[in-house]
Amino acid sequence: MKRLLLTATAAALLQAAPASAEKVVVTADRMLDVRTGKIVDYPAVFIGDVGRITAVADARTVRWGSEVRHIALPGRTLVPGLIDMHVHLEGSSKVKGYRALEYTDSFDIVMGVPNAKRLLEAGFTSVRSAGSGSYTDVAIRQAVDLGEMEGPRITAATNPIGATGGHCDSNTNRPSLARTNKGVADGPDEVRKKVRELRKLGAQLIKVCATGGVFSRNTEPGAQQMTFEELKMAADEAHMLGMKVAAHAHGTDGIKAAIRAGIDTIEHASFLDDEAIRMAKERGTWLSMDIYNTDWTLSEGAKAGVLEENLAKERVVGGRQRESFRRSVQLGARHVFGTDVGVYPAGLGARQFAVMVRFGMTPLQAIQAATVNAAQALGRPGDVGAIEVGRFGDMVAVSGDPLADITVLEQPAAVIKGGRLVTSEAPSKG
Repeated sequence: MKRLLLTATAAALLQAAPASAEKVVVTADRMLDVRTGKIVDYPAVFIGDVGRITAVADARTVRWGSEVRHIALPGRTLVPGLIDMHVHLEGSSKVKGYRALEYTDSFDIVMGVPNAKRLLEAGFTSVRSAGSGSYTDVAIRQAVDLGEMEGPRITAATNPIGATGGHCDSNTNRPSLARTNKGVADGPDEVRKKVRELRKLGAQLIKVCATGGVFSRNTEPGAQQMTFEELKMAADEAHMLGMKVAAHAHGTDGIKAAIRAGIDTIEHASFLDDEAIRMAKERGTWLSMDIYNTDWTLSEGAKAGVLEENLAKERVVGGRQRESFRRSVQLGARHVFGTDVGVYPAGLGARQFAVMVRFGMTPLQAIQAATVNAAQALGRPGDVGAIEVGRFGDMVAVSGDPLADITVLEQPAAVIKGGRLVTSEAPSKG
């Protein structure tokens, strides 16, 4: 077991290989300390040749030589690179429902390339892929790590595990078109085997579908679809292998079963009651609640081909989820930032920050959900999530104070990954 845990840790570090082999200093007018909420004036963030931060100093009192590349961001505020804990890399938000039948089989895979680039340019330097068919997220991660394409640091779940006919299966009414998704597993023994298989083929995270969903056909979001024994097997087996587990769970019973089973994060968590919130707090379970995408789905979904039966479910689930979010914040539950990007365009994930604030979070709490909290939930608290010595030099520069106006995160002025300037409105200095 110890050897496997070490292997998983080593794999995570290799996956986060630096994008830059030069020494860099980044300066700006301000920097947000996401732990304390304090604004630091005139930061100078030094990043070494392995892409990690070596020092954080006062730009007014330190000097650097010509061998250090200077990325100057005057008038900007630095925040850590953002982390989205629930994205889908493949496919297009313009192609949903039966419209997908108009596109070739490899279309979804190809769309992963621009989607990854858009996520990074939007300030999300790390993401967790919460499910992907055909191991697309593994392929994208490998291409990013090789430097063959632009994208964030990716933690891949590959095929989500679910019940036959459940949210993570492929459901039609025509026997001649019937197929079973690769993650389907019924009973604890099948779940155990599936966890091992997914890890063997590149998964770094296990996702299970504990309940029905909004966008699946012939499933009810509130209905539990995996038993406690199946969920516990997934959690126990994944943890033994050094992996985290995320559970798609809208309904109250499925949420509680997943928490009791030891699942690390509950995705969506739409129908919470006070007991479920208390259980999550007591067991240290994180909630990942995608409370923006209701706006997009109800305004744009029909144009993309989302079926009326799915829109009808969203009208019920979306409002209930937001009230659950508000109550969970009031009661002090632990939250991470997860958007379900893929349902809507990859570059728009930061729109969720304003919705989180509208439904009860302070701006600092919303930012912490996408930085230090997410890093902890990922199991990578020493790598990402803060601008601190030892962590990767991942930063986003914004215009203005995000604690005063959270919407400034929607339009990054610059994005830096591993000390490399990905995109910027301002020129860097050589």
